[in-house]
Amino acid sequence: MGRSDLERLSREELIELVLRLQRPDKTSRTSSKPPATDRKERHEQSKPGGAKPGHEGHSRVMSDDPDAVVDHRPDRCACCGGALHGDLPVELVSVSERIELPEVTPVVTQHRRLAVHCPTCGVRVVAPVPEAARGTPFGPRLHAVATYLKTFQALSFERLQAALSDLFGLTLSQGGLMNLLQRAQRHFRSGREEAVSTLRRAAVIASDETGVRIEGSNAYHWVFHAADAVVHTASPTRGAIVIREMMDGHRPAV
Repeated sequence: MGRSDLERLSREELIELVLRLQRPDKTSRTSSKPPATDRKERHEQSKPGGAKPGHEGHSRVMSDDPDAVVDHRPDRCACCGGALHGDLPVELVSVSERIELPEVTPVVTQHRRLAVHCPTCGVRVVAPVPEAARGTPFGPRLHAVATYLKTFQALSFERLQAALSDLFGLTLSQGGLMNLLQRAQRHFRSGREEAVSTLRRAAVIASDETGVRIEGSNAYHWVFHAADAVVHTASPTRGAIVIREMMDGHRPAV
């Protein structure tokens, strides 16, 4: 609609046009339109993927210290069929790499206590229990991998079981995984206490919470964020008591 068209409109028509332009677009939240139309409109308005015009391409950087180098040289001339002896000078034409993960299998070490009869007095002497055989059968690397997958990658216990089985061939019960994570938790306690102490000295603190399921019950995951510390905590409530307990009397400026 051009300027001349607008000049021919009546006062009522102009008011209606302005009101119509001020109304928000209809979506599934503001009208009876189905949610599928929202996704279609967002897709139509979205920018195309891929590299933008003028973007400088980047290729993978070759390793400076490869684990193995395999040279591929011709042994026959493609023109006359003559032999190309190994002492002939060569030139490098191209380099390509194949990157692969090593096969990962659990290393199981059995510790066997043996007993020996003393030839002098006849007493049966049993070897002491080795330190490696005390407590959990799972080593520190397995503790680290399970803790990383459960906390940083947020896998459920079922998916954590499946990941350890599929990747490493390990079979662990959910109870065993729970005990494993509780043992690992002790090593993070000092770091958490330091973060909470830093939080309680901060002048500016941001906080929020979101719903979360814990052992089949509704709960809340809280986060407290300062310039030098971030503290996460879970609670069955979203009440102010969580903030009071976390702050322990500290009142930030903001």
